[in-house]
Amino acid sequence: MTTITITKSSDDNFKKVECSGHAGFADSGEDIVCAAVSVLTINLLNSIEKFTDDGIVIEQDEKKGLITLEFKDTPSSEADLLLRSFELGVTSISKQYGKKFLNIKFRRE
Repeated sequence: MTTITITKSSDDNFKKVECSGHAGFADSGEDIVCAAVSVLTINLLNSIEKFTDDGIVIEQDEKKGLITLEFKDTPSSEADLLLRSFELGVTSISKQYGKKFLNIKFRRE
C-alpha cells in the first residue's frame, strides 16, 4: 500500500507531503495505481521547482518508495494551487481504488 501524508499548519497552509510504499495493485511495471501516484508526485515536485520561487527540501529513497517534499516557509499562492491539485488527484485515486492500495493521511502541526 502507498501512504501519502499531507501535513498542514494550524492556519491551513501546506508544510509537507510524504509518499511512501508501493501500491501493490498489480505486478511491478503494470501497477496503474502506483504509476498514477508517481506521476502526480513527480509532477508536483517539478512544477513547484519550475513555476515557483518557493524554498523546498526534497528527500527520496527509490528502494523504499519514499519521497518527501517540505517547505522552508509558507507556500506561495502558486505552490498552494499545485498542492491542492495534487491533493485532488490523489484523493480521487484513493476513492476509485480504495484504501487497500492508497491511504491518505492528513496531519496538523
